[in-house]
Amino acid sequence: MSIIKPYLRLSGLEPLVVRPETNFVNVGERTNVTGSKKFARLIKENKYEEALSVARQQVESGAQVIDVNMDDALLDGVQAMTTYLNLLQSEPDIAKIPVMIDSSKFPIIEAGLKCVQGKCIVNSISMKEGEDKFIEQAYICKSFGAAVIVMAFDEKGQADTMERKVEISSRAYEILTRQVGFAPEDIIFDINVFAVATGLEEHNNYGVDFIEACRIIKQKYPLVKISGGVSNLSFSFRGNEPVREAMHSVFLYYAIQAGMDMGIVNAGQLQVYSEIEPQLRELCEDVILNRNNDNNEATDKLIAFAETVKASGKEVKKDDAWRNTSVEERLKHALVNGITEHIEADTEEARVKYGRPLLVIEGPLMDGMNVVGDLFGAGKMFLPQVVKSARVMKKSVAVLTPFIEEEKKNNPNAQQGGAAKILMATVKGDVHDIGKNIVGVVLGCNGYDIIDMGVMVPADKILDTAQKENVDIIGLSGLITPSLDEMVHVAREMKRRNMTQPLLIGGATTSRTHTAVKIEPEYGNGVIHVLDASRSVTVAGSLLSKEQKSGFLDGVTKEYIKLRDDFGKKKSVKQYITYPEAQAKAVKVDWDNYQPPVPTFTGIKTFDNYDLAEVRDYIDWGPFFISWELGGRFPDLLTDKVIGVEATKLYNDANALLDKIIAEKWLSAHGVIGFWPATRVASDSVLVKQGAANSGDIKLEFIRQQVKKAADLPNLSLADFIKPAAAGSTEANDYLGAFAVTIKGIEPHIKRLEAAFDDYNKIMLQALADRFAEAFTELLHKKVRTEYWGYINNEQLSNEQLIKEQYVGIRPAPGYPACPDHTEKYKLFDLLNATENTGITLTESLAMYPASSVCGWYFSHPQSQYFGIDKINNDQFEDYIQRKGMSRDEAERWLRPILE
Repeated sequence: MSIIKPYLRLSGLEPLVVRPETNFVNVGERTNVTGSKKFARLIKENKYEEALSVARQQVESGAQVIDVNMDDALLDGVQAMTTYLNLLQSEPDIAKIPVMIDSSKFPIIEAGLKCVQGKCIVNSISMKEGEDKFIEQAYICKSFGAAVIVMAFDEKGQADTMERKVEISSRAYEILTRQVGFAPEDIIFDINVFAVATGLEEHNNYGVDFIEACRIIKQKYPLVKISGGVSNLSFSFRGNEPVREAMHSVFLYYAIQAGMDMGIVNAGQLQVYSEIEPQLRELCEDVILNRNNDNNEATDKLIAFAETVKASGKEVKKDDAWRNTSVEERLKHALVNGITEHIEADTEEARVKYGRPLLVIEGPLMDGMNVVGDLFGAGKMFLPQVVKSARVMKKSVAVLTPFIEEEKKNNPNAQQGGAAKILMATVKGDVHDIGKNIVGVVLGCNGYDIIDMGVMVPADKILDTAQKENVDIIGLSGLITPSLDEMVHVAREMKRRNMTQPLLIGGATTSRTHTAVKIEPEYGNGVIHVLDASRSVTVAGSLLSKEQKSGFLDGVTKEYIKLRDDFGKKKSVKQYITYPEAQAKAVKVDWDNYQPPVPTFTGIKTFDNYDLAEVRDYIDWGPFFISWELGGRFPDLLTDKVIGVEATKLYNDANALLDKIIAEKWLSAHGVIGFWPATRVASDSVLVKQGAANSGDIKLEFIRQQVKKAADLPNLSLADFIKPAAAGSTEANDYLGAFAVTIKGIEPHIKRLEAAFDDYNKIMLQALADRFAEAFTELLHKKVRTEYWGYINNEQLSNEQLIKEQYVGIRPAPGYPACPDHTEKYKLFDLLNATENTGITLTESLAMYPASSVCGWYFSHPQSQYFGIDKINNDQFEDYIQRKGMSRDEAERWLRPILE
């Protein structure tokens, strides 16, 4: 009688049994919309049958399993997965091998499971959302007979060290085998291949951690399989295929020996280990095994070697030949590569050659910037590089400006050229201008004459200047919600003045829908929402082209009419409950068995010149990269195959500037926190006891969600998280906290950088100041939880967990989703005496100045959570007006965005 041995058994039309002698299973990676531009394009164009050729090529190249992934924001992933797998199953030469259904969205995985024949692999499930979700998904996979890849990812985040990889894998193994009933051989652990040779020392041991974790897991659980995305390892060398292929082969050589069974690789691009050029192989080993790598020495050597290797395999020397080309080519090279070293001398040489300074600007400089614009538009340059190019352009123009002025003086009638003028301003009451500055730089790089009016600019001043300067386009920017109303006002004023310039709308609170619904109907000569800097050039070009303008505006108008129609339909479909019904659905809290934690002090505590070196450790880098239009999860984006190189350069530049800011005390951090007895005195009202005998009582008013929700879901209000007063009493039996922080000192450095035409470091400094403010907020909140209020004194959270808001308690800010009324800031500032204690002032639109400032409330209750109010009905609005003692016009000004 033969015994069926416990091997991983997979199948398409043909079986694949992974025996000990199988050695390594190649999983084809190219049928993945995130990993293959060709495949993604074919899927997005609905060329599914043509996309089968990609799968066929992977099979022909030796893939034993084919990975199919449809995770793209613009795709209906369920439909795409279903369509492609159904077609794939009808192609015997492809369907003969097993399928790996790959998605981060479980509904897509479920859709795929319903399509495949044979025994497939699900990639992946994990414990990142907790054990209950993990077990639920594992049962579904098991019911379809699938093997599962388990990511080394839990509630704390991805496993990056050897210890964490083993810990998470062991925990998952026990759950799957003991609770779900998985056979050990049907479990595959993906223990995270991370990039090495990034220049960051903390990444240097990632290869060793993976290899050693393989060894330990296989010793503990011999029947499981271990997998990984091999191409992740070499993201630092994207574009250099010879080095990447060598790194993959070296890594697999050691990982397979340690127990790695399968990996997602490009099956057609693996070198034989012994065939790798010996010097390259040794350098790869030094980096992957983290040997001879003190102070990144091995990394630096491999990077240096990589510079000599191209796809042809030929040696190339460092390119200094551009200095021997014509002055036009030198200027173009400097602009494209952001090199300022020789720009003054090259500009002067060009001025002498061309005779007139304006001809240099309109000739070689604009030729170079056109190349920059084309590369940026094609996605071959990224925003940080464009800003560096602008720095070169400005320095060159600065050399020419005195000669242009002299020429004007000597010959007032001389033709001076006619670059299109674009006026840009942050609207009245708003102090934020990073995004506006970036858009201005990008447009300036494309030949436009930018008139930047700065921040807090009244409508009359904007429009007076626009008419006086005869500008071609007006651009408005805003970050806070009151800015939206100010933009509507500007549009109305443009109509009243019979102006004809197109109006561009941009900024964090703006949207296409708001522009279409609220602003565009007020002005008939073109209102266009511009999402980011990369789109501004195309929009401006279309508006300034006689041939394109009419058709472009017609298209925008039709699009906005549809958006208004869709908005109206959604508005009519959304259901609301009455305000009393919403109050009855408050959060259920067992107040009888809850003892509110008592802060270590009541009143306020100030922080002056807080140590920025400590604050730095709490920086969330994600928004920093978003401000530079380099989206993605940090630190993964540093090794992204598209933006990774530039993201890493930007990150290194930012940290170098941080070093200088801290060492030379460019900026200073100031803050104030406070705690006071508080009690809920009505459904959505909280009384804060500031002083004795009710002399300092301040009543806070909150708003409650009113959209109809499922029966078991509460309609939230922040007041729900404060213990209510006893019947007939206003005695405080709970506590509420508040904070305000700011970063000061930026202005003189901004002026100095502007004088040096250094937009790159100007924008960098503004972005870092904002990050410091948010980091200081995070740091103080941690101290509040663990020390000053002390309700979680044993908290041990990583920075990543802090960013994910995995702490107890919340810090909502007035004017934001949970408490959208900006006017409650007045009460917060009074409680904290914030202006005197921090120097923060409020503009008429209740923006905070300095711009890098944050304020908010502290709630300690363990059930407190962040949420958004969405929309409210008129009955709650009328009640709120009465509670606040506000006029209807004043209330509508601040609450219009949330009114039904």
